[in-house]
Amino acid sequence: MAFDSHDDYFATVPPEARQRLSRIQATVESLLPSATRCIGYSMPAFKDGRIFFYFAAFKKHIGIYPPVTDNAALVAELAPYRGPKGNLIFPLAAPLPLELIGRVAVALHQQYEHR
Repeated sequence: MAFDSHDDYFATVPPEARQRLSRIQATVESLLPSATRCIGYSMPAFKDGRIFFYFAAFKKHIGIYPPVTDNAALVAELAPYRGPKGNLIFPLAAPLPLELIGRVAVALHQQYEHR
């Protein structure tokens, strides 16, 4: 399914996931005001020149992509949330660590800014 905006995507997910996605969106926008909303790979994303942050709702979790690779301390802190390919998995049944997700967004912005 193709989406034109974050709102279009959010309208397709259950309310609990929608609330979490909205909170992630607000966190990224507050920390990185130069980033703009976009859609990439049919997921909500943010770009600043190029796309650096994707996030999406799944049946049991929120996923965040791509993996952080340039910040060793943050990579280690994210270990409990790492999926098999390095993507981040935040279960819907657990509290959403927004402060940590915000640091991920900033790290990914910096990581992709220098490539």
